[in-house]
Amino acid sequence: MEVLALTQPPQTRRSLPATRRSVTHKFAIKRHEGYLTIGLHEDGTVGEIFIKMAKEGSTLSGLIQAYCRAFSIALQYGLTLEDAIARFKGMRFEPMGQTSNPDIPEALSIVDYVARYLELHYVKSAENAA
Repeated sequence: MEVLALTQPPQTRRSLPATRRSVTHKFAIKRHEGYLTIGLHEDGTVGEIFIKMAKEGSTLSGLIQAYCRAFSIALQYGLTLEDAIARFKGMRFEPMGQTSNPDIPEALSIVDYVARYLELHYVKSAENAA
């Protein structure tokens, strides 16, 4: 097995402070209710996400926790929120369908909903910048 050298030094992790601001958003996709908590850096940028959904210990709960952990670590190591959103927006799998959020009336999956929510609330668009 060939070992490849890194072309760039590894990124430094930007951890969140021990005490930090967060926003919790309640949502539902069909009959699946959840809570999205967004942990913020001191400058107001997103540094981590947590989702509480389904019964603790269920497959859905475990997969969602793994997604949140990977998403959060990627942000902390330098992946931009815009790039993270682009990776997950549009992913299609159950649960999908009508949501409780009038700004996002339909979601293709939980990760699609989260990506679109983050985009609406934490990404400055060209329209908002003007």
